[in-house]
Amino acid sequence: MKKSVTALTKIIAIFTLLTVIMALVGCISPRQTDSSNKPTIDITGAWGDAVSDYNRNGMKGIWISYIELQDVDFSTKDTFTADISEMFSNAKDMGLNTVIVHTRSFGDSFYPSAFFPYSHIMTGTQGTDPGYDPLEIMVKLAHDTGLRIEAWINPYRVKLYNHPQQLSGDNPAQNSALTVTTDSGIFYNPALQEVRDLVTEGVVEIVKNYDVDGIHFDDYFYPSTDEHIDARQYAAYTGGLSLDDWRRENVNQLIRQVYTAIKQIDEDIVFGISPQGNDDNNYTMQYSDVGLWLREEGYCDYIMPQLYWGFDYRTKGGSDRYAFKTLSYNWSQYEKHPDVKLFIGLGAYRIATGDGGSNDQSEWYCGSNMAKMIQVIKANPNLGGYALYSYNSLYNANDFPQIQQSEISAITRENSI
Repeated sequence: MKKSVTALTKIIAIFTLLTVIMALVGCISPRQTDSSNKPTIDITGAWGDAVSDYNRNGMKGIWISYIELQDVDFSTKDTFTADISEMFSNAKDMGLNTVIVHTRSFGDSFYPSAFFPYSHIMTGTQGTDPGYDPLEIMVKLAHDTGLRIEAWINPYRVKLYNHPQQLSGDNPAQNSALTVTTDSGIFYNPALQEVRDLVTEGVVEIVKNYDVDGIHFDDYFYPSTDEHIDARQYAAYTGGLSLDDWRRENVNQLIRQVYTAIKQIDEDIVFGISPQGNDDNNYTMQYSDVGLWLREEGYCDYIMPQLYWGFDYRTKGGSDRYAFKTLSYNWSQYEKHPDVKLFIGLGAYRIATGDGGSNDQSEWYCGSNMAKMIQVIKANPNLGGYALYSYNSLYNANDFPQIQQSEISAITRENSI
């Protein structure tokens, strides 16, 4: 009997210890959301076709930014669904396989988040619940329509000039110790591990709770070259890196941390980054070492530089360094890890507007410039696809609707080949 009691006591003690440990683990991140709501869905049908097309032929995408979302009717679930459905149907009809949709544009969210307030774009006031889950609707609509969907996040941006006008009371950025303020707005401080953790937790929240096909960062990294914005953190740094290299390593740490967190949850979800087309700016002004992310494993699944200049683009001095063929070829010659893809971001917003070059701008009025750029991308074996910036540039009629429609038709024909 004594041995039985002792054994029972040990079992109870072990059970109690495990219970305590589980409780403590749960308390490490008390705001973490429950991922049990994420449905388990087989990638079949229209969605499966989009994934297969992406795997075979690469990215054929379009960005839908917060600017486009400002035109969406968020007043009810039905009106929102109708507007997004039309946008996704247009993308599908053009032969695209991916929509890249702003999910967190200003340290906020288009979904119920345990970390970030609701976006002001939905209701006019940051932190106000629209009464439904826009991201849930967008993921389902995209997949039903036959599109991949990537959640587009600006990791550091909180406020750009006066947009949004006011932060909600529960916005983490109300803690000024986490942010830096520049002439252009408020940004999370890239030098802080607390910031890297916050950004990563937000990514994990999306990946656990929604069947997104990817997480996408654009080109907002270090908000300024001003040496004062992170002077206190650099002064406390005891390593041997210069300020510039230390800043680049701060960004590298975030990218590695996000990539690792995504892959620990689902290896099939891609992590992509769209830096500036001028890589000198990436390296020296935003402290983002894009070349490193391309050539080494563990940072991202694709890089998609924004090449927003035309074939004929010339600087004021007459240089063709940024002309589309020149720049796309130069990017294609970067050393690249076999598991990292290189896509190209195309500036559809230049259509019927021009790229500001010193040259003749007639190419932007020809009605087929995007399709010609896609042809160049398809002909280069080192390039694996493209995305168009952005939706309104093709579907929100400007003063030249015939040119827009001609571009859409040309892109559609090119995607059918």
